[in-house]
Amino acid sequence: MVSERSLAVLHAIVGDYVSSNEPVGSKAIVERHHFGVSAATIRNDMALLEEDELIAQPHTSSGRVPTDKGYRLYVDTLAKIRPLSGSQRSAIERFLGDSNDLDDVMARTVRMLAQLTNQVAVVQYPSLGGTTVRHIDLVAIAEDRVLCVLIMGSGVVEQQLAWLPAARVTEAWVHGLRGRIAESVVGVDVDTASAAISALSDTVAEWAEPTETAVVERVLEVVRSQLQANRSERIAFAGAANLSRADAFAGSLPGVLDAIEEQVTLLRLFGELAHEGRAVAASIGRENAPYGLSTASVIASPYEDGGVPSKLGVLGPTRMDYAGNIAAVRAVARYLNQILGEESA
Repeated sequence: MVSERSLAVLHAIVGDYVSSNEPVGSKAIVERHHFGVSAATIRNDMALLEEDELIAQPHTSSGRVPTDKGYRLYVDTLAKIRPLSGSQRSAIERFLGDSNDLDDVMARTVRMLAQLTNQVAVVQYPSLGGTTVRHIDLVAIAEDRVLCVLIMGSGVVEQQLAWLPAARVTEAWVHGLRGRIAESVVGVDVDTASAAISALSDTVAEWAEPTETAVVERVLEVVRSQLQANRSERIAFAGAANLSRADAFAGSLPGVLDAIEEQVTLLRLFGELAHEGRAVAASIGRENAPYGLSTASVIASPYEDGGVPSKLGVLGPTRMDYAGNIAAVRAVARYLNQILGEESA
């Protein structure tokens, strides 16, 4: 059981080490913090913390640095999370409020969070599997090209060109095909719509002219790919350049970059953090070993779009400003909830 003063010493060590990137000694703690005890007493507290494997001595005669276990206890016992400044909160609200669509919201979110924390910022797109299809349109761009426009209930707009083999499409033909597709997909969820497109494709020979079968199947293929894109989970991230300045990664940086590029890895990790049921959750160092991120820490918070939960957060070295980063993640998640709530209202 760590005493109250020993815990305060741990917090002092974490704070000083994060700021200086230098091992912290008892003399420095006495000079920088007001414990009202001697350096010898602080050394005794540090010895107890070392016995509990909360701090470690990287070199003989050096000060101490926090271990992964020490960072975990520090995060779990943060009494106060310093709030963001008024200017920071205003900047978040203004920057996210100027978004044009969901893709822009996601891009702005990670850019803002990366700037606030100097870490890699990650946001999971809202899961759209249960979102309804609001509208579909087909626009003849040329005799061999049709633009497929899909508008989701969440406001997401998907546009994709269908290049048609040896076709000479007309406005009337495009209008007729659009009406048939719309009857099957508008007003239903993405999964149902995707199944309906597959059914249309399977029976196309029954309702399309023989000379038009290949062209119709190509349009249906594009619409189906648009629907599939909205069913899959994806993420946006920014701030990868911040990792190059994080010397704490040393030789493990390539592995960290690989894990970031591998979206499935981050989605799994964020999913585990979401199960903690906390407003902001952290996974530190060796806790991330199963994901190839044993030298990194992740801070994540849930947000909602239409009642569907997703996650956002930051990834960086274990030597990070946990209090500041938790405050930033929490604030951005709150504003993201607000922005998405206004768009779906």
